[in-house]
Amino acid sequence: MNLEKYGPWALVVGGSEGVGAAFARLLAADGFRLILVARKPEPLQELAAELRGRGAEVRVVSADLACPDVLATVRAATDDIEVGLLVYNAGANNTRGLFVELPEEVTQSVIAINVLGQANFARHYGALMVKRGQGGIILTGSLGGYLGSPTLAAYTAAKSFSRIFTEALWAECAPLGVDVLHLNIGFTATPAMARLGMPVALAEAPETVAREGLENIANGPVWIVSTPGNRERARLISGSDNRAETVRAHAIAPRDQTAQAARDVKKLVER
Repeated sequence: MNLEKYGPWALVVGGSEGVGAAFARLLAADGFRLILVARKPEPLQELAAELRGRGAEVRVVSADLACPDVLATVRAATDDIEVGLLVYNAGANNTRGLFVELPEEVTQSVIAINVLGQANFARHYGALMVKRGQGGIILTGSLGGYLGSPTLAAYTAAKSFSRIFTEALWAECAPLGVDVLHLNIGFTATPAMARLGMPVALAEAPETVAREGLENIANGPVWIVSTPGNRERARLISGSDNRAETVRAHAIAPRDQTAQAARDVKKLVER
């Protein structure tokens, strides 16, 4: 990763475990100074201690990304430094259910983190990068953003916003020297997925996802992680013909069917 272009500081939002932690480790190895943001302080401090032990300079911010004042909280730790890279990696979903039956705070949290959070952080740090004429922004998304899925209405809609928003931001920022990338992630072996009981042995490693994001930051606006089946599925579910049939046939499977869905995608690729 080009430290001169994207440094000296990298801000990793959702940076305590999984893909976020993988981003942090790779960036630290390339000499970046890091600000790590996540809700739980214990994993943040553990990762920070690990990276400091390798010689990295690390600041941590424990903050709830669903709160309206989260950007102000993070700015308190970054206004005195130059952030040349923003990685907004937060946005996993841990609650499924019919939209009209889920508590409002559940769906509002999904929207706050995935829509308002991405937009507000990209606006603030992107403006500073544009002023300097260099920098990079990676906003992580999901294959779920190509298709509305029952019991995941707010989540899939928010991920769709992320992709379209990034495409527009990329077009605006490219002539101004700032690289913007929507990193489209499929089934990944994160601790969050493991806590939900997902069969992570069939999933992509977080390190692979993070590495592809960093290596392709200049290849925006969208990069689909090269896990077998990801690109094929994106093509399959993004067509405009007969959306009713597509949604019924290819919605995100319930958690207890995830393993079989992963096997089905593998078979699709191997044909």
